[in-house]
Amino acid sequence: MVVSVLEEMRIRSLGVIDDAVVELSPGFTAVTGETGAGKTMVVTSLGLLLGGRADPALVRIGAKNAVVEGRIAVPEGAAAAVRAEEAGAELDDGALLISRTVSAEGRSRAHLGGRSVPVGVLAELADELVAVHGQTDQQGLLKQSRQRAALDRYAGDAVAVPLTKYGEAYRRLRAVAGELDEIVTRARERAQEADMLRYGLDEIAGVEPRAGEDVELAEEAERLGHAEALASAATAAHAALAGNPEDPEGVDATTLVAGAHRALEAVRSHDPALAALAERIGEIGILLGDVAGELAGYADDLDADPLRLAAVEERRAALTALTRKYGQDIAAVLAWAAEGARRLTELDGDDERIEELTAERDALRAELGGLAQALTDARTEAAERFAGAVTAELASLAMPHARVSFEIRQSDDPEGVEVDGRTVAYGPSGVDEVELLLAPHPGAPPRPIAKGASGGELSRVMLAVEVVFAGTDPVPTYLFDEVDAGVGGKAAVEIGRRLAKLARSAQVVVVTHLPQVAAFADRQLLVEKTNDGSVTRSGVKVLEGEERVRELSRMLAGLEDSQTARAHAEELLAAARADA
Repeated sequence: MVVSVLEEMRIRSLGVIDDAVVELSPGFTAVTGETGAGKTMVVTSLGLLLGGRADPALVRIGAKNAVVEGRIAVPEGAAAAVRAEEAGAELDDGALLISRTVSAEGRSRAHLGGRSVPVGVLAELADELVAVHGQTDQQGLLKQSRQRAALDRYAGDAVAVPLTKYGEAYRRLRAVAGELDEIVTRARERAQEADMLRYGLDEIAGVEPRAGEDVELAEEAERLGHAEALASAATAAHAALAGNPEDPEGVDATTLVAGAHRALEAVRSHDPALAALAERIGEIGILLGDVAGELAGYADDLDADPLRLAAVEERRAALTALTRKYGQDIAAVLAWAAEGARRLTELDGDDERIEELTAERDALRAELGGLAQALTDARTEAAERFAGAVTAELASLAMPHARVSFEIRQSDDPEGVEVDGRTVAYGPSGVDEVELLLAPHPGAPPRPIAKGASGGELSRVMLAVEVVFAGTDPVPTYLFDEVDAGVGGKAAVEIGRRLAKLARSAQVVVVTHLPQVAAFADRQLLVEKTNDGSVTRSGVKVLEGEERVRELSRMLAGLEDSQTARAHAEELLAAARADA
């Protein structure tokens, strides 16, 4: 099976690193070096590449910004490749190029496959590409919510399927309960709102406005207010077109046009062009006659009744009173009335709605209780298998008598849901409180790992959990920082052996100070400072042959040329190769 592989990282101006390239490979890679040499910057760099928090304090003193670039081989069709392409990224010969820049002022920029992307996109890829484990991650394992999430992840569909159904019912119950609470607690406010709506609707109904009535009345008021001037103008215009009966000698437009038409009609047969003009003059005569008739009718129909004008203004005043309160015009007033009527129906139906919501809430609580019981059953079954597998791994990590178990419990809550005859508290993930317990030796009572495990034991529990996960829900790359903290001797050897086992199905990168762990690595990288205290390109190199023996000797005894240490180093390497 082809999996994603972190091939290379280039780190510039980050912490003690000036400019260095970290070349990685499939299998198990150990990163070693003196304390303070910058080994942990490998973990920090990968964290930045995968959307971690940008801390301006990481920028090397004197530099404007820190830059981390990474190259990850991603199989075509993998979830990470699909998400990257959705973000507009392009693969470079089957590899995904990621870049993260952090300025000394705290600004951060991210690039994916040649495209600028939000940092959140890198964080989304992290879940598909790399599992990073350091001291802070071990602290995270101490949180019960993380322990429950780990158990759910291990259980797979057995928990995921009922958890999805539970989540849907939980969200619906929250929505129903919220609406019910809003109706009940705001009853007085809603009653006041209903009274205001009734008053407004009654006021509008009393006026009975029609759509567009305000526009029509405004036009009529304008016309009635200037009736005499309009009538005079219409009469004068009519006289100019059709003549004045009181002045038979006067010249009007109709008579003149008729005369012109007669003059052309007498000779139109001699020239088609003149005939066309005669037709046009005839049309003008007809149009003048029509307009003159309409002007006469307009003047006759014009109503200058002051009583009608008063009635129009009174009606307009009533409509204006509505538009001042309910909308900028009558159309808006009518829209307010329609929405108000709908809202009033809703408010008046509160009692009925309360009954409906109460019934739905009770039904959902009962449904949620059944789904919560199914979740508890699935988690209990998975917890036994998970704890057994982790306990078996701990036996291989020099903790042969340790026992891991889970406590799955619920808390009583009168406002909760009923599960197995009890009313218990519930949340978005069910009713279960999940806690990982460790009994480090026979006779010791199981205690929460936060209280029952030392630093070294916690490291081994963390590693055992990941080895178990690798068989059910593998991650392409694992990066461990100081996973061997607080251990040594045989336990360190077993950690190295278990990391090598994990590397058979995934890429494993370990920052370590233990030679027993480094000896099991397929590749060992040395991080070392120059005389000025910085790490450069030449300060990160692959160790092979004699160089690797010298570095393991230094890690064993602090002396690269100690014959005893060299012999021990060679023995460690030989044992690791034989174990492989």
